[in-house]
Amino acid sequence: MFYFTAIYNFQGSEAQHLTLQIGDVVRIQETCGDWYRGYLIKHKLSQGIFPTSFIHLKEVTVEKRRNIENIIPAEIPLAQEVTTTLWEWGSIWKQLYVASKKERFLQVQSMMYDLMEWRSQLLSGTLPKDELKELKQKVTSKIDYGNKILELDLIVRDEDGNILDPDKTSVISLFHAHEEATYKITERIKEEMSKDQPDYGVYSRISSSPTHSLYVFVRNFVCRIGEDAELFMSLYDPHKQTVISENYLVRWGSKGFPKEIEMLNNLKVVFTDLGNKDLNRDKIFLICQIVRIGKMDLKDINAKKCTQGLRRPFGVAVMDITDIIKGKAESDEEKQHFIPFHPVSAENDFLHSLLGKVIASKGDSGGQGLWVTMKMLVGDIIQIRKDYPHLVDRTTVVARKLGFPEIIMPGDVRNDIYITLLQGDFDKYTKTTQRNVEVIMCVCTEDGKVLPNAICVGAGDKAMNEYHSVVYYQVKQPRWMETVKVAVPIEDMQRIHLRFMFRHRSSLESKDKGEKNFAMSYVKLMKEDGTTLHDGYHELVVLKGDSKKMEDASAYLTLPSYRHPVENKGATLSRSSSSVGGLSVSSRDVFSISTLVCSTKLTQNVGLLGLLKWRMKPQLLQENLEKLKIVDGEEVVKFLQDTLDALFNIMMEHSQSNEYDILVFDALIYIIGLIADRKFQHFNTVLEAYIQQHFSATLAYKKLMTVLKTYLDTSSRGEQCEPILRTLKALEYVFKFIVRSRTLFSQARFLLLFLIFGLLSKLFRFSAASLRSNLLSLLKHRLSFLYFGTVLSTGIPQARPDQDLDD
Repeated sequence: MFYFTAIYNFQGSEAQHLTLQIGDVVRIQETCGDWYRGYLIKHKLSQGIFPTSFIHLKEVTVEKRRNIENIIPAEIPLAQEVTTTLWEWGSIWKQLYVASKKERFLQVQSMMYDLMEWRSQLLSGTLPKDELKELKQKVTSKIDYGNKILELDLIVRDEDGNILDPDKTSVISLFHAHEEATYKITERIKEEMSKDQPDYGVYSRISSSPTHSLYVFVRNFVCRIGEDAELFMSLYDPHKQTVISENYLVRWGSKGFPKEIEMLNNLKVVFTDLGNKDLNRDKIFLICQIVRIGKMDLKDINAKKCTQGLRRPFGVAVMDITDIIKGKAESDEEKQHFIPFHPVSAENDFLHSLLGKVIASKGDSGGQGLWVTMKMLVGDIIQIRKDYPHLVDRTTVVARKLGFPEIIMPGDVRNDIYITLLQGDFDKYTKTTQRNVEVIMCVCTEDGKVLPNAICVGAGDKAMNEYHSVVYYQVKQPRWMETVKVAVPIEDMQRIHLRFMFRHRSSLESKDKGEKNFAMSYVKLMKEDGTTLHDGYHELVVLKGDSKKMEDASAYLTLPSYRHPVENKGATLSRSSSSVGGLSVSSRDVFSISTLVCSTKLTQNVGLLGLLKWRMKPQLLQENLEKLKIVDGEEVVKFLQDTLDALFNIMMEHSQSNEYDILVFDALIYIIGLIADRKFQHFNTVLEAYIQQHFSATLAYKKLMTVLKTYLDTSSRGEQCEPILRTLKALEYVFKFIVRSRTLFSQARFLLLFLIFGLLSKLFRFSAASLRSNLLSLLKHRLSFLYFGTVLSTGIPQARPDQDLDD
């Protein structure tokens, strides 16, 4: 005999039917086809038949006491409590709907959604111990809060969130626990009432968060290729015709399965760093570009004579996900979406051009395409791993946005450079037909050695030494539009460059073996002034000559790399006549790329670079501090932590003089003013996090207070003080820096004196009472300072913590 749980309501229409409500536990006595006969556990006299599809097997244990069966679910206790709570809230929720109490109805609905999601996380069994503990606290807090506002009984718990057993807990302990729980819930209700707009529903939760992520699970790829293939999935803006995320690469085998069979049913990716600006785009598509790996022509029967391993265009799959991204359509990780496949119509069709055609006019896919499930998640990758562990774990691939997120938190270190192969124009010279051009890209050091594992083709794939582009058949002006990521250590950036080799690929293997590189281009990633390559379009010089010399860095690095003369400041040779060591500039060939630098350590601004690396040229420190005020705000907020660190390091390393105090103070006011601007106001949380977690200048409070007092005294005397208005606007954060600095100083001094007392007690054998008296005196002094610091920064009177120490 088995126990089952009703998962749907069943209203019996006949006398022999058993009426069921969701959650009812039933015991099966007899089966017959699609029907069961049984009775309700809670009311054994209620017997009858019901459909098998309306119930679900429930894992339980049965305890028999005095001929009474006690059904105990096999779930963890907290999951059982959530189930019971949802059952109880569900009936109240229906009553609220009938009573037309819309606001409370939506509030209960939102809380029930949260509990259902958290329950699935509890049952997933994937949470580590610390995250499970944090989740339990959230669940119990939500249950207690909901019970309070719905005027239900208060559940009294211990510190770990477990329900206290009144038979094993004293009356006094129960009273104190009840009193503490009531206080916490009352405070929570006050917080909720103070919010202008409560958070109800999917759309409001998505629109109110600064960071979003899209979870995509590739269930299957149905397509008749006959060769291995690469599936490049990304997010795409059709109006700007640009890819807005990294590619997620899935390597698909010729037999219709992933190349790595262990990835079967585990092809999951999260597209992260999406901000409110991305949600406000007119349209967003999920696209998949399919590249097959094999022969030049699929129709060629004689495979033995054909060149293998060529990357050839095959087709695209496109889906409009605008409503899912914006939260207007409910996203469900179980609902499967079909994305139709559209093949290239000719051998020389560009994948990027095909995308535009498919988006403009959808055609028949013939039943071929991708099956995916997707869900919009709120938060960055760290947050969603906590909130959705049943979906996103450590094995889930992360595809970041092509660009910075709207908020760059302190500690988020990134050094990615995205290179897009745009297009080329290559003359056929002595050949009778146009070339089948393949671009081979690698990252090289200044002596020409290839840097290993520096190129990443797509998220989820291993890094490689060199990248081979898609080959288009007999095209004079190929348009690749292929983006790869270059990730190298920051200390290597100054000495590396990108090298692009161009090779003709023949259809026949015998001819292809004899082909050599017919041209090359190169570009350095950093300029001589220490800044990185500017984002955007770059038209590079194409160099021709001896194929062996193309690998000799000493030869080609002396030649210009850009076609535009302004960008070749060090090159004195003209494009047509420049020639060195067997290499010459081709006037008939063109190659262009675009770059995007996403680095929290490398800047494209000379003025900001001078400040961040002020120790290299200390004689220019005053000039660089003054230049900070004219640096673009977007560049400053990208490097907010490093810029603030530099300012306070300057202040601390010149603690014995006041030479730079006013300049540093003014720079700090400028940064705070930037963040107060509406354009960058979402960086308030970043500044708060920096002050609490990363700021470490223990003596900064003295200098900040000195400059602040100087400005106030000057203004009070009626003298001209130009920075005073900006200073007063930034006063809140100035005081926060002062208080935090003084707090850190007090903590450091307390620790130092504690160590000194410990040493003295060993040397002179102080009595324990004497040592305790001295430590208490010191602790009272520290707490007294913290009290005044809190009042100063918040303006709210607090209880004096130092007065309780005498007790």
